[in-house]
Amino acid sequence: MAPPASRRTGYSRKAQYSVFTGYLLAALGALLGLILLAVSFYEPGAFAPLRGVAGTVTAPAGETTASVRSGSQGIWASISGFWHAGSQNAALREELEIARVRLAEAEAVAAENARLKALLDLSRTEAKPVAVARLVGSSAASARRYAYLAIGADKGLAPGMPVISEKGVIGRVLEVAGRATRVMLLTDSESVLPVRRAKDDVVAFAEGRGDGFLRIKLINLGLNPLKVGDLMVTSGAGGYYRPGIAVAVVTELQPDGALARLVAEPSATNFVMIEPVFEPVAVKAAQTQPERTLAEENARTSGATQTDEAAAR
Repeated sequence: MAPPASRRTGYSRKAQYSVFTGYLLAALGALLGLILLAVSFYEPGAFAPLRGVAGTVTAPAGETTASVRSGSQGIWASISGFWHAGSQNAALREELEIARVRLAEAEAVAAENARLKALLDLSRTEAKPVAVARLVGSSAASARRYAYLAIGADKGLAPGMPVISEKGVIGRVLEVAGRATRVMLLTDSESVLPVRRAKDDVVAFAEGRGDGFLRIKLINLGLNPLKVGDLMVTSGAGGYYRPGIAVAVVTELQPDGALARLVAEPSATNFVMIEPVFEPVAVKAAQTQPERTLAEENARTSGATQTDEAAAR
């Protein structure tokens, strides 16, 4: 017959010793815990070696746990990134296109500011501009090359006035109406402009070809001194344009001169400055000389008359 489960421990001395030993070990453990707690309060650094040993023992297990955790996170991130890659790429492409548009707009604004500043610098030169206007259009479908301005006689424009951009010569005023002006471009087949090489006094004529280029024809024939890349500027001869304004750059040599491209391309020009017709100093002197001679003649006549009256008295 099996013993009852509710039998007391007093029936066996061995059972009594086991219970007593358990109570004793529990009391000793509690006492040791209290002692260690008191020591930790008064000497916190006393257990540093024990903590170091414990950390060394548990470090491999911690590394294993951390690697498993990071690996699981990386796998989940890869799966999530692959799932959302399409939408993210589309959003990035859209942001890139918007950034490109904004960059192009910023570059356009910077270029516009540079052109306006260049026009202001041109207006500070010796030639006082008559007006500054926007180039509203130009023709490029025939040998005749014209441009158009939205101002006219109301701003004081007159035929023959040079039209200049921030880079160089555009052309000269051909016809003027009340509020509109037609400009003959340098590339027009009827345009002829006296020019010289910027670095010396090699003179020539720049003739329009009607195809967007100029033909540079040397006045003094012989050995062609021009070189590809030479800058041709206005010489001031013949009036209209003051000297020293950029006209064209040599691109191809020919026996009697060269072909050149415009420095100031009308299709890429927004604002232009209209200057008064340039009059060389010699012409001005010739125009004022008759007036001075007449004034001197009047002075002589007046002096002779006064002398005759004094003699008569």
